[in-house]
Amino acid sequence: MAGARSSSIGVWVGVGSRDETATTHGASHFLEHLLFKGTGERSALDISIALDAVGGEFNAFTAKEYTCFHARVLADDLPLAVDVLGDMITGSTIAAPDVDAERDVILDEIAMHDDDPDDVVQNLLAALAWGEQTPLGRPIAGTDASIEAMTRAQIRRFYQRHYVPANTVISVAGAVDHGALVKAVTQAFARQDWLRGESAPVVPRAAAGARRPKVSAGAAEVHRPFEQVNLVIGREGVTREDERRYALGVLNTALGGGTSSRLFQEVREVRGLAYSVYSFASQYADSGLVGVAVGCLPDRTEEVLAVVREQADDDRLRGDHRRRVSPAARARWWAG
Repeated sequence: MAGARSSSIGVWVGVGSRDETATTHGASHFLEHLLFKGTGERSALDISIALDAVGGEFNAFTAKEYTCFHARVLADDLPLAVDVLGDMITGSTIAAPDVDAERDVILDEIAMHDDDPDDVVQNLLAALAWGEQTPLGRPIAGTDASIEAMTRAQIRRFYQRHYVPANTVISVAGAVDHGALVKAVTQAFARQDWLRGESAPVVPRAAAGARRPKVSAGAAEVHRPFEQVNLVIGREGVTREDERRYALGVLNTALGGGTSSRLFQEVREVRGLAYSVYSFASQYADSGLVGVAVGCLPDRTEEVLAVVREQADDDRLRGDHRRRVSPAARARWWAG
């Protein structure tokens, strides 16, 4: 990127919560934490200090289909970021004391998300949409029971099975010398013969001819002593390779993707019905969801729902000014 003076790097590992069994539910997120806890060359403190000392930013996150470790540094410090990430990804010790200590941290994180109504309602939507037919319906972090029962041996086997070269993508942007970068990555990720061994091809999640998980209809609710009601209306979306995903991205932006969107303007700015309102679209290998999320006072629930449906059904949003959509057709759309 011409003119850039910094560099960003992401190491994307193709494993997430949907790749877990019932006994390893939460292992991807558990591993994300543990890879910061130390290697044969660096302690957990060494890993933390390395990029802090040069003013870098460093973090990770786990999703349903991948885990990402990322950093942003000044251009001169990119080799350091590559070396630290390579050490973490290929040389984690996953020591027993770290597993036990981090187990409590993750249980606290699960409790924190359980106290956030927006997180609770999104987990409810996923569970309702996919149920037990696919791990897409499970929360990414696991449950109290699955985290408490998980052993170091299970986590280590999960690490060795999924953290392999064939399942990893390294992306870098900014002030980058490609040749020097390739050399640095090769050196940093060559520990423990990580790049020299043979890895089995990663099995695609959406195999040819595989049946697409059906998104179920219905309603679910949880009662908590909160001041707000958090609502999500969702339905089946598109997969991440569907050609319509680009059109869906434009539609999502127009409907509820920013402060100029139809939902933000009508629900918040014009009517003052809610502080937070947005639409979303998530795409996976073989399924997807689209929807609207809003937080409002309990006595405004019905009015908010009516306005959301009105905005989603508006012909102008659909981009067709010649054909009116009948009430029956709108009802079928919302029913999925």
